[in-house]
Amino acid sequence: MPTPLLVEFFDRLPALSPGDDEDLWAAGAQDAMREFRTAVRERYTEGTLQRLVLSPDLKVRRAAVLALGLVGTMHSNAAVAALLRDDDPLVQRFAADALWEVWFRGGTTEQNFQIQQAIRKDDPEAVRAALDELIAAAPDFAEVYNQRAIWFFKRGEYARAVEDCEVVLRLNPYHFGAAAGLGQCLLKLKKARAALRAFRQALDLNPALEHLKDTIQALEEALDNGSRDD
Repeated sequence: MPTPLLVEFFDRLPALSPGDDEDLWAAGAQDAMREFRTAVRERYTEGTLQRLVLSPDLKVRRAAVLALGLVGTMHSNAAVAALLRDDDPLVQRFAADALWEVWFRGGTTEQNFQIQQAIRKDDPEAVRAALDELIAAAPDFAEVYNQRAIWFFKRGEYARAVEDCEVVLRLNPYHFGAAAGLGQCLLKLKKARAALRAFRQALDLNPALEHLKDTIQALEEALDNGSRDD
């Protein structure tokens, strides 16, 4: 079977191996990534990339999930989320990164621009106002609620953050970030059992969240030892 052209595009990128610092890699690969994105957009549809992430060929999966992170939409959410359980650590990393990119593209082109502008504002109150305005205009845009949940969390408004995290997970059940954030909020509210459920959900969605295992174990032991919560 011939090698997909996508792999040829992928092979032009600087090599990245499991364990490498992905941020450093991305910083050094900006020009090559722009070329990769352009080549993908010219030659591939999103549907074709979704099919390619199912390939038994490891390099094809790596290339396809990286491409979906660059050009995919929420239509690829489930397909990319499934790769969080891939056997290859690099596919898993690309999938997690791709999901965050896709989630920020959950609205119209203008709305996607607005959320980026909102979270970059220097004034916290301006951030909040922009997020509120965007939620009013795009009530199904899950990532806007997630960013507002983060805003609430940073200001100690944990109950309101919980409400927004729950909306995120209703709109986007693959959002491991919102599940983990929900757990953190519930811990602050001293709701250990509910926090444990949220952390388990986050780890189930993204098994690469290794740091949650210690948190889950500590909560399980505390609850087994008779700790009580609401």
